[in-house]
Amino acid sequence: MNTTALKANVVLTLLRLIACMPFRLLYLISDAICFIIQRIVRYRWYVITGNLKRSFPEKNETEIKEITSRFYHHLCDCIVETIKLLHISDLQLEQHIRVLGGDLIENLAADDRPIIVFLGHYGNWEWVQEVTRHYRRPAINAEIYRPVKNAVMNEVMRHIRGRFRTQPIPQKQAIRHLLRMNKEGRQFLVGFIADQRPNSKNLYHWTTFLNQDTAYATGGEEIGLHLNAHFVFLKVEKPQRGHYVMTFQRIQPLAETTEYPYTLQFLHLMEENIRQEPAYWLWSHNRWEFDREGNTIHKK
Repeated sequence: MNTTALKANVVLTLLRLIACMPFRLLYLISDAICFIIQRIVRYRWYVITGNLKRSFPEKNETEIKEITSRFYHHLCDCIVETIKLLHISDLQLEQHIRVLGGDLIENLAADDRPIIVFLGHYGNWEWVQEVTRHYRRPAINAEIYRPVKNAVMNEVMRHIRGRFRTQPIPQKQAIRHLLRMNKEGRQFLVGFIADQRPNSKNLYHWTTFLNQDTAYATGGEEIGLHLNAHFVFLKVEKPQRGHYVMTFQRIQPLAETTEYPYTLQFLHLMEENIRQEPAYWLWSHNRWEFDREGNTIHKK
């Protein structure tokens, strides 16, 4: 066993002990972590508040402060909820997640074409794979992910995500992997978290998102069109702590004259989702770090 695997096993052992705790104790831990990172460490405070102020110029300081506080609480809840995946039954998880629109996936899958699901960093995206148990077809489910830079944490996250029996595909291998499955006649559903910022070398496509000039990635749509896939949006809502509603919605593209109509419609739906309840999006991500020339405009 190499050093990375050994360290990952040690971390996983500790996390499994935490995961055995009931939710009420996990949320007490979440509250303690929240106090530390919000009040003491002030984790990415300027990124979070800056993103919120530019996205919602109509909101006053009190409103921004309230959303910021609720975001920190939600972020810490996501941490303990993700750890809980190491020790939670399907039945218990089903009690925390309500999935709507599984029949839409079944209907779309009837023609044997692949299905591309666009979603964002909203709610708890580590719990999203629960949706795969709410339809029978496609039988193959995959997710595109960016490997974590830290090798140990990358192994830990791969293990945690593995409980859902989906195929994790590294972002750099996505095109080759999906094309091969399609060529072999294997129908699949694949999820793309598509609200991330492209890196500074790929700032080619721009739109207005949350009141800001925003670069967007186009890989999901380009792959989907090549595969003749259906496009679906997964809306996520959080009616109460520890509970989520996830709804499949078919993406109706914007006018055909628009470049990347499916991606832009996804961003429109994503913005509506965020505006409905802003605190549950990942505001700590420096989404608007660069301008169109690749210059840093909002420092971390």
